[in-house]
Amino acid sequence: MTGEPQTLSGVEMSAGEIDEFLYEQGHGTLALADGGEAYAIPISFGYDGEVLYLSLLEFGEESEKVAFTETTEQACLTTYQATTRFDWQSVVVRGSMREVPDDEIESMDEVLDDNAWFPTIFPPSAPLTGVRHLALEPEEVSGRKGQTHQG
Repeated sequence: MTGEPQTLSGVEMSAGEIDEFLYEQGHGTLALADGGEAYAIPISFGYDGEVLYLSLLEFGEESEKVAFTETTEQACLTTYQATTRFDWQSVVVRGSMREVPDDEIESMDEVLDDNAWFPTIFPPSAPLTGVRHLALEPEEVSGRKGQTHQG
């Protein structure tokens, strides 16, 4: 290698960069809590510039993720993209979650259709028993980016 050694430090993303990244990503990890017990799940989300919309699919009679949503005061969603140790971006969103009312579900579905990422990861042996429509209301948002995205 020639020149200055590269460092692995990241810098803060601007609000515009964070918005663009949330809109483009469409998936991440949602962390929930029940007292001292944590639970994190991969999840698709849609972002409308203000709210992150999440659909929690339920399989069977008891859903651990639904139980955790009911005990979580502040959820944390992390989304990131990393191709090399210098080419990466990540955003962390913390906030409260709320049920999406019936009159808002059509709008939520449009946002999900527009920019959520839906992998096919559902077990074929477990029947879908319900869908929980949630909105994550950002209260604290931060983003960082690696050296490739600086400058």
